[in-house]
Amino acid sequence: RWLEQRVVRAARPGQARVVVELGPGTGGTTRALLRALPPGARLLAIELSEDFAARLPAAVADPRLVVRQGSAERLGEFLAELGWPAADVVVSGIPFSTMPVTVGECVAAAVADALAPGGRFVAYQLRPHVAQRATPRLGEPACAWEWRNIPPMRVYTWTKAGR
Repeated sequence: RWLEQRVVRAARPGQARVVVELGPGTGGTTRALLRALPPGARLLAIELSEDFAARLPAAVADPRLVVRQGSAERLGEFLAELGWPAADVVVSGIPFSTMPVTVGECVAAAVADALAPGGRFVAYQLRPHVAQRATPRLGEPACAWEWRNIPPMRVYTWTKAGR
């Protein structure tokens, strides 16, 4: 719960209209984001695992949540299919350290392209690979450790230029 709280504080979803979560898994961070979202906001959860994507809507029953199964590389495609504007916030727990470099670069590019000016990208990671992929597109991140998490996690935050 400490990590979820730190991620939500970094994301600042209270004023968001569109939030995207990459890799929601069983929905812990999803629930924390939904608690912080305003009533009219929407949360798009993109999950690679068919099993997790199928279970998430039942596990997290909230009409603001839309789940899509597929790669985070398709972020822009999913937003376009839904007719949603650019994301105010993208949150990611997907493990950039275990994916091929080219996939990580494509995901980082998709995030940068999908963020609205002034939008925030928050990634919680054990290793720094996400920073190596996202920094060339979004600039230097703020980084804080959540030491109370097991294992401790870095929480990176980028703000897209503009606005």
